[in-house]
Amino acid sequence: MASKSRPSQRKPELMAPAGNWTCLRAALRAGADALYFGVSGFNMRANYRNFLPREMQRIAAECHGAGARAYLALNTIIYENELPKVGRILQTAKEAGIDAVICWDLAVVQKAAAIQLPVFLSTQMSVSNSESLALFYRTFGIRRFVLARECSLEQIQAMRRRLKKLLGAEADCIEIEVFGHGAMCVSVSGRCFLSQDRFGKSGNRGECIQPCRREYKITDVEDEISFRLGNNYLLSPEDLCTMPFLDQLLASGIASLKIEGRARTPEYVSTVTSAYRRAIDFYFENKGRRGFKAAFEALKTELTATLDTAYHRGLSSGFFMGKPVDQWTTGRGSRAKQSKRLVGEVVNYYRKAGAAEIQVRNAGFALGDELLIQGPTTGLVRLTVASIQIEHAARQCAERGEHVALSVPEQVRPRDRVFVVTQRES
Repeated sequence: MASKSRPSQRKPELMAPAGNWTCLRAALRAGADALYFGVSGFNMRANYRNFLPREMQRIAAECHGAGARAYLALNTIIYENELPKVGRILQTAKEAGIDAVICWDLAVVQKAAAIQLPVFLSTQMSVSNSESLALFYRTFGIRRFVLARECSLEQIQAMRRRLKKLLGAEADCIEIEVFGHGAMCVSVSGRCFLSQDRFGKSGNRGECIQPCRREYKITDVEDEISFRLGNNYLLSPEDLCTMPFLDQLLASGIASLKIEGRARTPEYVSTVTSAYRRAIDFYFENKGRRGFKAAFEALKTELTATLDTAYHRGLSSGFFMGKPVDQWTTGRGSRAKQSKRLVGEVVNYYRKAGAAEIQVRNAGFALGDELLIQGPTTGLVRLTVASIQIEHAARQCAERGEHVALSVPEQVRPRDRVFVVTQRES
C-alpha cells in the first residue's frame, strides 16, 4: 500500500506532438499513448501548417486505431468575434471523437464543458498551486492540468499532498500533466509580448517569430561602441530534457509526460518519443528487480545521448530541479549531433521483394549510411543501407541522377522523401 505522504506510482501517458500527418504517424509508430494537434486559426503554432477542422474525424480514427488518444490544442486567447467559430470547432471535435481539448481561455472552457468535451487546462493558465487546482476542479469539473513550466519537482509533490487535505479522496481524480522535453520560453509559461511588440506578431495567438532566439548587443550612444552580451543568447533558454532524472519525475505521480514540438520534424518526433517510450516502459517493467537502479542509470545515459542527436538548443533540467541559472543556449539553431540532407524520393515500392526504388536527386549515399524515409501516410522509416542495386548490379554507393533499388522491410510509398543522416562537426 502506498504511503499517505507519497503519490502512488502509475505508468503515465506519453503524449507526443503532431504538426502534420507525417509527424502524427511517426509518433504513433514510436509508441505514443496520445497525440496533441492544432487546427487552423486557434492554436499556438499558427505559423506552421496545421490540420483542418474537417480532418479531426480522420485524426481520431487514426489514433484510436493505434490504441492512442487524440487531443485538440485550442490554447490561444479568443476575441469576441471569434466565439461562434470556436463553438463550431469544439462541436466538430466532439462529433469526431476527439478525447479532450487543451485550452485556457475561459470561454473555451465553458463551451467545451457545455457539450461534455473534456478539458485539459493549458500551461498558459500558469496553474502552480493546489488551491488553483481545487478551484478549477470544483467550478468546471476539470481533472487534467498542464502545470506551469515554472513548477519544480518538489512543488509538484507538495501540491499532491495538499490536494489530499483540500479534496480528500477526490484528489485522486486530478491528473497532473507536465512537459518532459522540448523548447523552453524565456517568459512565464510562454506568455511573451516580445514578438508582438517588435513585429506585431503575438506569441499568445500562436504567431511568435521568436526574436528571443537572436543574438543581441548593447551600444554606447556617446561613443557608438557596441558590445555583444557575453557568449550566450541571453533571451534564449536551452531546451528541456528530463531523461537524466526521469525516475524522480515518474515517482511524483504524474499522469502524462508531454513532448513539446509541433513545429519540429518527423525525425525529432520519432527520436524523442521512442527514447521516452523505452525509458518509461523499462522503469515500470523492471522497478524493484535486482540491479534495476544501475541498469536504469545506464539506459538513461544511452537515451540522453540519443536525444542529443535530435534538434535542440542545448539540454536543460528546466525548473524541475530548482530555478535555472545561466542555462542559455550558446548559438543560433540546433546543437544536435546529427542533421539530414535530402537524397530524393521513393518512386515505387515492391511489397513482395521488400524493396524500394529511389530516385537520387540531391545528395548521394553509400552502404552503411542511415536513411530516413518520410511521408504523410508512411510516417517515418529509419534504415541502414545494407545493399544498393542498379539494374540488379550491386553498388557501393548511389550518385545524383541515378535510380537505385534498396532493401526496405517496412512499406514506403511513392513520393515519400528520402534523407541521409549526417554527423555534425563538434
